[in-house]
Amino acid sequence: MPAKIAIDWLNACAGCEISIIDMGPRLLTVLDLVEFVHLPALMDHKYFNQMGDGKHLEMPEAAVGIITGSIRNEEHLEVALEMRKKCGAIIAMGTCATHGGIPALCNTFTTEQILEHYYSTETTDPHDERPSDGLPGLLDACYAVDEKIDVDILLPGCPPHSDQVFETLVAFLEGRPAVLRDKSVCDTCPTTREGKGKVKKLRRYLQAPEYENVNDGIDKMRCILEQGLLCMGPVTKAGCCGNEGDPRCISARVPCRGCYGPVEKDGNQRLDMLNALVSNGIDIASLPESSSMLRFTGAHGMLRPGGGRL
Repeated sequence: MPAKIAIDWLNACAGCEISIIDMGPRLLTVLDLVEFVHLPALMDHKYFNQMGDGKHLEMPEAAVGIITGSIRNEEHLEVALEMRKKCGAIIAMGTCATHGGIPALCNTFTTEQILEHYYSTETTDPHDERPSDGLPGLLDACYAVDEKIDVDILLPGCPPHSDQVFETLVAFLEGRPAVLRDKSVCDTCPTTREGKGKVKKLRRYLQAPEYENVNDGIDKMRCILEQGLLCMGPVTKAGCCGNEGDPRCISARVPCRGCYGPVEKDGNQRLDMLNALVSNGIDIASLPESSSMLRFTGAHGMLRPGGGRL
């Protein structure tokens, strides 16, 4: 009998759902093994019964629940709690779910500051009352899923590569650990490195990295960090290219921005990157700012109003 799977998106963009579809023909293999009982991106299943006459949000029971997106408002939290109640296991899929993602950049401001900016600034018509009728209330911050409910499997990525989505699902159904990359982007990057101390200061990314020939592979290009451009590869979990191949951003000859989150679950990309720069003899005073090092991982208290913490 196929295993039942429920999938829901919270504070998200649907990129993770696209990765599911991007499994291509392998999706047919998955469909032989599972039955999707809830998936708003692809099927019509209402929270409050199909006629909308239910009194409480309900989710069908499932062997596994996949949650994409972070938790920002009361409805997101209610959905997450209901899925935890009805699902045997929970997979937090995508960096928004595992570490807050881009939406968690809002954590550098209070909720009141955000609402004040959007409804009471000089560039807008002032409103004595803010919209509230029928809208879920905002929480005090943007949270990763595991900050509010127990999570069994974390699958980061913005979005996760379809290879890793497939491997995670099949491994779970087969009752074995998923075989995924556990090293850093830097460890999987084939660019040429000349060693520490070759650059003393970082420069703004206003020009592309230098390389000999656009038709050459990136193994012919010098390490982007050694060219003085901030590349988050040393402190970012590998996987953007699936379980084989070269890092995607660097393959496009642009620096890694850190979308897969820290190599270790509880890692701090900003602190780890600052340490990496110092150990390579790079003057961190040449950084215009450092909060962007947490652009994908601002949950778990990493970013806070007033500048966050290291």
